[in-house]
Amino acid sequence: MSIEPSARVAVVIVGAGSGTRLGAAVPKAFVTAGGSALLEHAVHSVIGMSTPAQLIAVVPADLTTLATGLISPLAPDAVVVAGGTTRQASVAAGLASLDDAIEVVLVHDAARAFTPSGLFDAVVAAVDASGDGIVPGIPVSDTVKRTDATSLVTETVDRSELVAVQTPQGFPRDRIVEAYRVAAAEATDDAALVAATGHPVRIIPGDALAFKVTTPADLRRAEELLGGGMPRIGLGTDTHAFGGDGDLWLAGLHWPGEPGLAGHSDGDAVAHAIVDALLSASGLGDIGSAFGTDDPRFAGAHGEVFLRATNEMLRAAGFRIGNVSVQLVGKRPRFSGRRAEAEKTLTGILDAPVSISATTTDGLGFTGRGEGVTAIATALVTRVSTVG
Repeated sequence: MSIEPSARVAVVIVGAGSGTRLGAAVPKAFVTAGGSALLEHAVHSVIGMSTPAQLIAVVPADLTTLATGLISPLAPDAVVVAGGTTRQASVAAGLASLDDAIEVVLVHDAARAFTPSGLFDAVVAAVDASGDGIVPGIPVSDTVKRTDATSLVTETVDRSELVAVQTPQGFPRDRIVEAYRVAAAEATDDAALVAATGHPVRIIPGDALAFKVTTPADLRRAEELLGGGMPRIGLGTDTHAFGGDGDLWLAGLHWPGEPGLAGHSDGDAVAHAIVDALLSASGLGDIGSAFGTDDPRFAGAHGEVFLRATNEMLRAAGFRIGNVSVQLVGKRPRFSGRRAEAEKTLTGILDAPVSISATTTDGLGFTGRGEGVTAIATALVTRVSTVG
């Protein structure tokens, strides 16, 4: 995802709280897990979105310089603003920094640092589809009791009607701005303020990885999440000659007028190299063993089919994709003009950042003569099966 000042979606990351229950020497957003601050992990989730977004981070006033140093290498166009004495005041400070073009606003707690990028995209899609406020939530699995001041149980609450809500919470811009403008009292979340103005709020399925780091036990869970899946790196390569039927498909894009690549499928060397890199990193074989050329289901299939199937394989095996980098080698097509489009497409398919660079071999060899292309991919994955 590119962080774009002209984007129509904004994500306000709220990280101005003290985090006293965590018992740390620094505010919670700056506590580290796996060697990086929770704020950095939260930013990684945002930049993994397939939807371009303005990113606004709200932090304690005396830590804006530190926050800028942490965030700018990841998201150079992000805005860092000083928060207030309450969460509500901090969100209001973030809303004051929205670009004029913003139509949808997501508010996210930095403490929910490991929320998958796909949940952000799901919230945006649900806001667009419904026009309402959208909150991710998961069913309450524990039995819930209501008690009085003496700890006497007075009622067993019907948990079928209960949902534990998470962030990011998304809203049409005008509704959340209005809610904060007229708010007369503190609320526990943004959805409560929007609902208080009479606008509907809907629930979509949340994610177990969107847990909130509040106590030392939560921080240990975060460390287990990161340490239980030490980064694993895989390498994949693929080469295809021109001469296939139809137009060219490469890096998930259709290239009208360019000669197609030969192969059992559409010959998308970039997609195939990524598949091999992901399978290599996770120890799940290679593209030949997973998608054999004797399988008629994949005859003529586009690269997206293989990428989505591979992502499902990794998830089922307890892996999450960290990022993918690809080097494309070839004389044609001229790739630079569509690189951003290709990166956005592949990032959306994999729900993880994908970067692509392209080069030539100065006329040398198979690729230099324009007979075909080669792609070399590197992928980083982590095991996340320890989180439930």
